[in-house]
Amino acid sequence: MEHNKSKSEYQHRINKIQDYIEAHAFESFTLEELAQIAGFSKYHFHRIFKAMTHESLSQYVHRFKLEKSALLLGQRDDMSITDIAYHLGFTDSAVFSRSFKQMYKISPTDYRKHYRKNCKDQYNISRYNQSVSDMEKNKLKEKIEGQVEILNIEKMRVAYVRFTGNYGELANQFSVLLKQLFVAAQKQNLLDEKTRVLSIYHDHPEFTEPDSFKTSIAITLAKEAKVDENSGLGVMELPAGQYLVGHFYIEQHLYSAIWDYIYEEWLTTSGYVPSDSCPFEMYMNDHTADPNNMHLVDIYLPVEPIVSSK
Repeated sequence: MEHNKSKSEYQHRINKIQDYIEAHAFESFTLEELAQIAGFSKYHFHRIFKAMTHESLSQYVHRFKLEKSALLLGQRDDMSITDIAYHLGFTDSAVFSRSFKQMYKISPTDYRKHYRKNCKDQYNISRYNQSVSDMEKNKLKEKIEGQVEILNIEKMRVAYVRFTGNYGELANQFSVLLKQLFVAAQKQNLLDEKTRVLSIYHDHPEFTEPDSFKTSIAITLAKEAKVDENSGLGVMELPAGQYLVGHFYIEQHLYSAIWDYIYEEWLTTSGYVPSDSCPFEMYMNDHTADPNNMHLVDIYLPVEPIVSSK
C-alpha cells in the first residue's frame, strides 16, 4: 500500500510538470524552476523525471516543442517558419530547421508543402479512434448529425487522472480510470448535479508516437471546490477563449467520425484555425441510462480567427 501511495505521489508530481510545460509551451524553462514546481531537489529531479517518463527532461521538452511546431506548420499558414521558430523559443530558424529535420527526416519547408496531400488521416482523435478505410470513414461521416457553433467559453477547472498510452489501451482502461476518478472525487464531495466528465487530449495523433499519447479523464469542478492533490487527483485549468463546440447525439462507434467531420468538413470552411489549447470531449449523459444507448456529447476544439497567409 505504501509503495503504491509513493508511486502515485511521484506520478502526480510528474503530471504537474507536464501540465506546466504544456501551459507554457512558448516559454523557456530552467531546471531550478521545474524542480521547484515538482517539489523535488534540483539535484535529483532530472533523474526522477527520466525514471518516470523514460526521457530526460531536455528530451521531453525538445520533443514537445517540435511536435507543437509540426502542428503549427500544418495548420497555421499565417505563421512563417521563422515565426514558429521564435514562437517556440528556438534561437533562430536555422537551429529550428536542423532540429525539425533531425526528428522528422524532412525540412519544415517540405513538411509544410506536402502536409495536406500526404496526411489524409491526420485528425483521428479520441479514445474511439479506429483504423478504417477512407470509404468507411466517408460512410460514417454521412451519418453525423449535430449542431456546431463558435462560443466564448470561460476558463474551466477540472480534476483528473492521467493515462499515457495509445487510444486502444485507453479504451480498455477507461472504465477503470473513471472509477478511480469518481471514488477519489466522492470522498472529497466534489460531485454535484452540474458535474460533467471529460476526456482531454493533450497530444495530436499525427505528431506524437501512440505510446506517448497523454489523455486526462476529468470532471468539472465548482469554483469553490478544493481538491486534495495527495488523493491521486491532479488539477488543471482549461483556458478561456473561443471554442468550436459541436453538439451530437450518436452511437458510440461514431466518435471518430465526429472528429473527422469537425476537422475535415466544418473547420476548413469556418474561417477559424485551431489554437494552442487541448481539445476535449464532454459527456452530457449516461449512455447506459439512455433508452437508445446513445451518447450525448459536446466536442470542444479551441480556435482563433484565421489570418491571411504571409
